[in-house]
Amino acid sequence: MTVAPMLEADGKHRSAFAVRLISWQKMYGRDDLPWQHCRDAYRVWLSEIMLQQTQVATVIPYYQRFLSRFPSLDRLAAAPLASVLEVWAGLGYYARARNLHRCAQRVVAEQGGSFPSEVAELARLPGIGRSTAGAIAVFAFARRAAILDGNVKRVLSRHFAIEATASATHDEQQLWALAESLLPAIEIERYTQGLMDLGATVCLRRAAQCDVCPLAGECLAQRSGRQNELPTPRKRKPLPERQATLVLLCCEQGVLFERRPPVGIWGGLLSLPELGDRRLTDFARQRDCSILAMERLPTVKHTFTHFILNIDVVCAQVGHSAWRVAEASEIWLAYPEIAAAALPTPIRRLLQVAFPGRAQAGPAGERSMRPIAQRPKATPPAKVTKPAVQPTLPGPPQASTATPKTTGPSRPPAKPTDE
Repeated sequence: MTVAPMLEADGKHRSAFAVRLISWQKMYGRDDLPWQHCRDAYRVWLSEIMLQQTQVATVIPYYQRFLSRFPSLDRLAAAPLASVLEVWAGLGYYARARNLHRCAQRVVAEQGGSFPSEVAELARLPGIGRSTAGAIAVFAFARRAAILDGNVKRVLSRHFAIEATASATHDEQQLWALAESLLPAIEIERYTQGLMDLGATVCLRRAAQCDVCPLAGECLAQRSGRQNELPTPRKRKPLPERQATLVLLCCEQGVLFERRPPVGIWGGLLSLPELGDRRLTDFARQRDCSILAMERLPTVKHTFTHFILNIDVVCAQVGHSAWRVAEASEIWLAYPEIAAAALPTPIRRLLQVAFPGRAQAGPAGERSMRPIAQRPKATPPAKVTKPAVQPTLPGPPQASTATPKTTGPSRPPAKPTDE
């Protein structure tokens, strides 16, 4: 990592960095989020975990529903994992929910129900890394600690014109050292929130708004016109692709699901059973099902962190006599129950394609489901007389070059979806 000469100057510039940021946050920063102005470590911790790789606007309703269901750490620790996953369903990155549950149980069992206030102790808990531990220490305990999420890395890399090297580990260590050196002696909460707000609303990845940035006057990237080039993105290797065939077995009452293993992809969630090398007729027969109708859905491509999964789905309508007959890890859910079930996002989307149904919202805004037999039949197209001159068909829509308006993520996605 190439460090700008400014980093080697005395503390004058670093002090000015913090002063400008704190002043800007007081006037323009976010000050009305539901987890702010609160020293409750449980609420601070919950918000920080939810904000990992997820936009603020998406998190707020989930945060409020989660607190309504689990208003305290004790209640969360005592709940079954399935209940936690149900409330989390749709938020993605389900390992966070599993670690959240494990962390609550450990804090109750080993810490007497109180979170530790030191960064090192917080970072040893499930699901809490160094940056999240720093944020919890700052906002819950007013500790003087650094954070280094994606937003902060971008702000520091641009302001100090830091170039990436071949060693990601070395770069990370250098950024941590810089983040620690910039910490102010006072108003640590304002400073930390200011870093988050600046990266989320001004120092954007693709369209930095330097004209309203309080740090623009000393920003080395802005001076050289490289604010949208830094930090330098690392080249990613093409992801390998895998294939899976799932069975959507349904009857008039509901759909057959299986509970995924507690660890691994979609751990602990309900999903459609995998067909594997079995024939569909054998799969149905083992569950006392007779197939009445069958169709294949379009292949769905879902990107995880380390691979791409191509999902083929065989949809089979069976007689109702098999209702509730399933293997040990399987369960039938009635259609009204599906909206509240803990399902991976791609599986929920598949079900919405298979069972359009009426737009009836569930607890998290999902649509209700209807079996194949109840779908309205397509209306045959009306016959039309072709005109003598055929109109020119428009070409495919072109990708827009406009930058979408940001909602201010506190933790912007930095990698592909991993659950």
